[in-house]
Amino acid sequence: MLPTNAMAILTADAIAAAGRSSDKLSLQNLQSKMKCDPESYETELQLIYQQFKSSLELFQQQANFNFNSVTGVAADSSVAKDLAEKALFLAHMTQFYPKHLSLFPKQLIHLLRITKSLQPFLRSQLTQALILLVNRKIVTIGETLELFMELQTRGDRTLKKLAYSHVIRCIQRMNKKHKDEAKNKALKNILFKMRKSEEESIAKRSLVTLCDLHRRKVWTDDSTVYEICEACFHPSSRIMIAALCFLLDYDKIQDDDDSDASSSEDEGCTQQPQVVLSREDVYKAHHKGTTASKKKKKAKLERVLRSMKKKQRLSSEKTGPNYYSPLSKLNDAQGFAERLFSKLRNCNERFEVRMMMLKVIARTVGLHQLILEDFYPFLQKYVQPHQRDITNILAATVQACHDMVPPNVVEPLFKQIVNQFVHDRSRTEAISVGLNVVREICLRMPLLMNEDLLQDLVLYKKSKEKAVSSAARSLVTLFREICPSLLVKKDRGRSADPNAKRKEYGEVNVATGVAGAELLQQAEESADDDNNEENLLTTSEEVDNDDVNDDVDSMISSGSKDDALDEDGSEAEIGDKVEDRIAFDEEGSEDEVIVADDLDDKEGSYSSTESEDSDGIGKRKRKYANFDQQLDNANSSLRTLKKLTAAKLEHSPKANGDFYSNEDFQRIKELQAKKKARCALAQHGFLKGSNSKSVAIKVPNSDRLSLRPVDPATLEANIRRKMTKEQRVALMKAGREDRAEYKSRAAVKQKKTGGLSNQQKEHKKFMPLAAKRSKMARTRIDKKRKKSISGKQFRGKKAWK
Repeated sequence: MLPTNAMAILTADAIAAAGRSSDKLSLQNLQSKMKCDPESYETELQLIYQQFKSSLELFQQQANFNFNSVTGVAADSSVAKDLAEKALFLAHMTQFYPKHLSLFPKQLIHLLRITKSLQPFLRSQLTQALILLVNRKIVTIGETLELFMELQTRGDRTLKKLAYSHVIRCIQRMNKKHKDEAKNKALKNILFKMRKSEEESIAKRSLVTLCDLHRRKVWTDDSTVYEICEACFHPSSRIMIAALCFLLDYDKIQDDDDSDASSSEDEGCTQQPQVVLSREDVYKAHHKGTTASKKKKKAKLERVLRSMKKKQRLSSEKTGPNYYSPLSKLNDAQGFAERLFSKLRNCNERFEVRMMMLKVIARTVGLHQLILEDFYPFLQKYVQPHQRDITNILAATVQACHDMVPPNVVEPLFKQIVNQFVHDRSRTEAISVGLNVVREICLRMPLLMNEDLLQDLVLYKKSKEKAVSSAARSLVTLFREICPSLLVKKDRGRSADPNAKRKEYGEVNVATGVAGAELLQQAEESADDDNNEENLLTTSEEVDNDDVNDDVDSMISSGSKDDALDEDGSEAEIGDKVEDRIAFDEEGSEDEVIVADDLDDKEGSYSSTESEDSDGIGKRKRKYANFDQQLDNANSSLRTLKKLTAAKLEHSPKANGDFYSNEDFQRIKELQAKKKARCALAQHGFLKGSNSKSVAIKVPNSDRLSLRPVDPATLEANIRRKMTKEQRVALMKAGREDRAEYKSRAAVKQKKTGGLSNQQKEHKKFMPLAAKRSKMARTRIDKKRKKSISGKQFRGKKAWK
């Protein structure tokens, strides 16, 4: 084996013999030249490759002899440094010399896998060389995935971050355009096998990798979700806690360091302080400073805006209807919930871990609408006002309630909540939380509430505490929509539907048509009504003119027969016009014929009565008032006829859900948006003629309620808590960011740079000579008077002589 300096001399001599100068010999310069002309530098490549092999053998010999020192194994650091430089150089050149360096990737992988006592610097350099080979597709990710996962457990934080980011980015890049199921399946099998490993560090890193890929929406299939959920049953508590954290809120998984055993890996990731953009920052980024400083300020401003948009997008995804949870892709949700519940019963973990398991069980039960009857009696021992973390427990209780659970199973738990929280001797916070929990449970299971209990709870709306009264009023508002018959008459409101009833257990509403079709039908009917009113106005005017002409002719002519004929003619004309109107509206159906016949009968009877009255008054003469009254009655009968016709006519074929065009669906969307906007305006009192208290709320269905997790903060609404001094100071300074600092008038005058004021200039003016003399005389007289008085004043006896 040649020493390092001999190899350098050999290299210099060989390059000089080849006709090149050895003065400027460096790997970077040689690398750039070899990339331009690979064929001319094959000799140099072979020499450097031989040097790499010699350095590798020398390093392995030193590792076998196990030279221990203060700095670690391999005390000769020059060998490790030379080996790292040669490895990076050959990694860059492998793309241009595939035949000469065909064995180099295997040697590099073998060195990283077998030698566990590498120096951190050398291991990091070799890992970078291997990443370079993978990025250039000389080595596949399937061959190196297991090695990169092992490198994350070596205790080096920099190496751990480097290997982890490479694995995530490589798999992301592989699935960016299209997903190759064969390659993904091979990579998943490697990670799944490592996740089941008994070694805690390897299993933890594989779980974190799976969770991150699922969070980035790269691997969102059922097998990945199954492996993440199976990690909840791992014997290691750290892995179980990480899986539970991910399932509860998969956007906040914490990638904690394995070296810190006391770190709180069960908690969510620490929330970063919220960045607020001020007007001054935006102004400085565009108007103050040099060009370079402006660029830096603008770049910082853009980063802040991106982070704010990301937070807004994440919050909208959570609160929106498309909220996603990994638990929704469980194939055997019932089995998972039962296994986790049995583990919760028998586990001896600390309270925080047991609460996390309880939340995951409740989330699974509510999301998949499972029936886990033993879970509700288990919750009863935690339902106490003084219980630690009681709001989260109550939120989990609400989450586990749905309409497929038998009411008799949840009834003992429901009664215990009412008895423990809602009574006169309880605190205000407990009563408010109890009423809110009762409202949320009744929203999901209305059959639990009876009339006597509801009337007792409604009485709390007269409480002087805002939190209690608002919670009671929200309960009243809910039952106005669900079942108003349980409320007292004065609490039902005007907008309540008296026929509204609670659904029985197991009752399901089946949709028989397109959602929103009734809005389209109402819009069409309103348009038809407007047209009908216009046509009826024109028709009534024609009828008035014809009747007036007929009346004039009847007054001129003599004989009751002619009058009877005129009356028959007017009746026939009105009947014809009504029949024509009905035919114009609905194009002549059987119901229309029946209605027209009814109209003829009504008009005939009406005309006969009118003729009898007219005969009683006089056969030859008729008053104009009777004619006006007759025309008004005819118009009213036409309106009544129109309403009867609309009630008897069948619905249009679109109302039955047969055929809809794209324009109809677009129209339905527009009408639904208008209805939502109108309800929102009416709820806040902005709509004219609306009362916000009488506006009906929209009760969501069970699927929509179980989709999103219950926020414990909603159960504590309107509860005022005592703030600390820091919170009060922060609240006081909240609206003073753009306000100038307070300064006294004297301080402002002292720092004034624009000159003196007029008052200050008056004091510095020179006085006239006569004024000076008079002032001096006054001063002299005052001094003389004070001196004469001071000698005569008695100042008390002296204590000594």
